[in-house]
Amino acid sequence: MKNKNLKIKYDTEADVLSWEISAKGKIDYASELDNIVVHFTKNNIPILIEVLEASKLLKQSEKTVELARELALAH
Repeated sequence: MKNKNLKIKYDTEADVLSWEISAKGKIDYASELDNIVVHFTKNNIPILIEVLEASKLLKQSEKTVELARELALAH
């Protein structure tokens, strides 16, 4: 089942990718690990994920996918 309310946004100026995983609830606190910030409700339900310095992550992901393709073609 697709979530029609799924919202993904990219702020080029801040280089932040935001992914709203739930529209239900209000942000009460956030937890950060490296460049990932997860925002939670007071009931510990995640509702927003932010990727800081998103362009770096996307470039790394692109290189990983490219390498995986090369390995797949080699076999």
